[in-house]
Amino acid sequence: MTDVETTIIDSESPLESKALVPILDQPPTVLPAIVQDELVPFPGPMVPLLLDTKSRQEAVLHAKSNAGFFLLLNRVAPVDDPENGSTGMPIVDEFGAATAMPGFDLGQSGSGFGQFEETLEYGSVVSDEELAGRDGVADEAELEEDVDDLADLSRVGILTRVMKVFRLPDGRMSALVHLLRRTQPVELVRRKPFPVVRVAYPTEIVSDQESFEATYRQVRLTLQQFFERHPGVPEELKITALAIEAPGILADFVAQHLSRDFQERLAFLTELDLAKRARLALEVAIRELDMLTVGNRISQEIREKVERHQRDYLLREQLRAIRVELGEERDPTALAIEELQKKLEAAGLPEEAQLRADDEMKRLQLLPAESPEHNVVRSYLEWIASLPWSHVQEDIADIKHAREVLDEDHYGLDEVKDRIIEYLAVRQLNPDNRGTLLCFAGPPGVGKTSLGQSVARALGREFYRFSVGGMRDEAEIKGHRRTYIGAMPGRILQALRQVKTANPVLMLDELDKMGSDWRGDPSSAMLEVLDPAQNHAFQDHYLDLPFDLSRVMFIATANVKSQIPGPLLDRLEVIDLPGYIPEEKLEIAQRYLLKRQREDHGLTTRQVSVSRTIMRSMITDYTREAGVRELHRVIGKVCRKRATEVVAGQKVKAAVSKELLVDYLGPPKLRDDRLKQAGKSGVATGLAWTPVGGVVLFIEAAMMRGKGMMRITGQLGEVMTESTTIALSFVKRRSQDLGIPFEVFQKRDLHLHFPAGAVPKDGPSAGVTITTALLSLLTNTPVRARLAMTGEITLGGEVLPVGGIREKVVAARAAGVNTVILPEANRADVEEIPDVVREKMNFVFAAHYDDVFAVAFPKGLKKVRWTKSGDKEPVAHVKPLRKPDTVDTKKTGTKSSPAKNRRAAKSRKPKRKS
Repeated sequence: MTDVETTIIDSESPLESKALVPILDQPPTVLPAIVQDELVPFPGPMVPLLLDTKSRQEAVLHAKSNAGFFLLLNRVAPVDDPENGSTGMPIVDEFGAATAMPGFDLGQSGSGFGQFEETLEYGSVVSDEELAGRDGVADEAELEEDVDDLADLSRVGILTRVMKVFRLPDGRMSALVHLLRRTQPVELVRRKPFPVVRVAYPTEIVSDQESFEATYRQVRLTLQQFFERHPGVPEELKITALAIEAPGILADFVAQHLSRDFQERLAFLTELDLAKRARLALEVAIRELDMLTVGNRISQEIREKVERHQRDYLLREQLRAIRVELGEERDPTALAIEELQKKLEAAGLPEEAQLRADDEMKRLQLLPAESPEHNVVRSYLEWIASLPWSHVQEDIADIKHAREVLDEDHYGLDEVKDRIIEYLAVRQLNPDNRGTLLCFAGPPGVGKTSLGQSVARALGREFYRFSVGGMRDEAEIKGHRRTYIGAMPGRILQALRQVKTANPVLMLDELDKMGSDWRGDPSSAMLEVLDPAQNHAFQDHYLDLPFDLSRVMFIATANVKSQIPGPLLDRLEVIDLPGYIPEEKLEIAQRYLLKRQREDHGLTTRQVSVSRTIMRSMITDYTREAGVRELHRVIGKVCRKRATEVVAGQKVKAAVSKELLVDYLGPPKLRDDRLKQAGKSGVATGLAWTPVGGVVLFIEAAMMRGKGMMRITGQLGEVMTESTTIALSFVKRRSQDLGIPFEVFQKRDLHLHFPAGAVPKDGPSAGVTITTALLSLLTNTPVRARLAMTGEITLGGEVLPVGGIREKVVAARAAGVNTVILPEANRADVEEIPDVVREKMNFVFAAHYDDVFAVAFPKGLKKVRWTKSGDKEPVAHVKPLRKPDTVDTKKTGTKSSPAKNRRAAKSRKPKRKS
């Protein structure tokens, strides 16, 4: 061997044209270097190397000019991001598999050179001149390989020799290189334009010969077991691997094909002790064998499970086929179709529905069971078969029984019960008479839903209730088209399917809360349901067949009658359910509510009882409502407290005392509003109607210096705001007759306030009350005590009729009022007030405000002298103009006829004074 002749080039000087390392008869000690990321090469195979940077092309060019040798190194920490220096170089192992990731696909086979020759068919060989011209070099934006220190590189690389340079079909350059042997970089000689390193060629050693032999044999045995259990390893690969005799090459084989971690493969490359390298190979081989064993076991379990299910399925199918041949079993699909056919025959379909069902049944028999349309058609036929086309229940033709049921379930409500009995009587005389549809309107808790249940029990029909409150989609009533996924009929047909009869009592609850939006108007769809002229041929979108709804008894409920859509209200006969008076609440609580709560809480009469006095206190001190729902909850709270005491073993009396009631429910929740502001000028007592009953409304008026402005507070609506304007105009118009200088309205500001300012108020019934409050303020005259009034006023002084008379009078009686002023047009409404309320009340009927004036100010108005300082001083009284028509129920009695009362009042009426 002769010495190697070398030329060392300073890193700052340009590259000289002569060879860097003239090769003689041994490997050179100074080599150009190419750095790669991620992929770890091993000695032996020939692989393609992508020349995608200038430094690589320079290194290969100079390597070709000097026997083709260069050094292939790895970074210790590979760069994954191509923008930060990753070259993305593909390495092909000796068996032809491109290892773009660490590890090897054992399903590939063949010699690396053969694979490479196949690739060359699509490329062309590049000459040295073309390589020197740098065709196909990456853009300047791509970073060149840069090496600052050998510490960044692996301490062992591969001596590599260039065999051929060629161009890929996409225009990039690549080189076929042969990986020769392990080489150690010693010194970085130069960095630009490509790294140049001084190298040494290490000698592989064996530190422990005895363990090395054993480890080597174990590696071969484990590798053989791995090949036997791996189903995808080609046969030629097994032969090649087991024919390797050199221990170092066998360890490299294991690292190259079985290792999947970059650092682990790098440890194989840098390990020069064959014993340690064999131990590493054994660890990798055993690990992969264990993973393969576990994977094979899991695959086998899954395969056995699938095969077992398939075997069971095949056996069941064979058994079913045998039974079908023997006539012991029929096809499930055919059997289901036959059962559906029987249901359709028993449904009593009308002619049109029968023709549609026959057509759909023919389609169903032709469709395969696996078809999605098969389920759609079958579901449609099941709906047709399940509807009660002809099944009706026979009504109980006994109105006495109906009256007994209504009286048993409800206290009072005589007018409502009479109307229901009349309705049932007409239906019994003429079952074909469709008539009108009932609608129970009233505050919450007055028994609208329970009345519907009682009607159904009295008739012996099925009862079904569903709420239409908040319903915004028309399809809720008339269903969806069958073209939609998940289509189904509307709520009406769903209810009929559930009750299984064509003449149930259907209650449409909360009809006044029905909404509408872009999805449709349910109230318009409800017209076809409730209109007697249309519902005999109601057509649901899903069913697409006429269905007779005229046999159904519809009962609607609403809280506020005015909020029901107009066209819908026109088809309903509204029966008003007014709020209960305290006496009625007392009877309902004693007869029904206390008994029901006692049973619900598991108590007996010996454990809890409530006297009428205590019950009356619960009604007046803890509840304020038109119905009895809150009272029901209050009684339930008392029962819960008593149940807790019984379970705890406390000894208490059955009767609930006043002290116990306060202990159970706390102090009274409601304050007493009994005309506390009587005797003050500028205050008048009015009556108002709310959805939960009548209320007493105190109207306050105040005056201060100003410019004739009018201020109104109390959250008033538009109607009530207009009433204040009309009342003020009327007072101004009559100011001269009443002794009020007109300058007062120019130099004073007036303020009207309606207490409970957080509660919105509106309605045309406060005109006379506002007028009275203004007159009382301007004349410093208090309004008559224990007097309340209601009615609207015009600019001419006429008093207009209002609604809610019963509720208003009940509220006035609860507040301690003994005289109520009502419009003359509401005289007939007084007859509807219960006798227990009328017997202690005086009613004054006013056709003009002069009638109101005579009662509100029986001694007349005080004449006021207005001083220059703006004060007012009383001088005299203005006598009332006339005495109104008054009905004194305390003198006439409640049992006399209204006509007699009117005659008596007329006889006492004095002549009008001029």
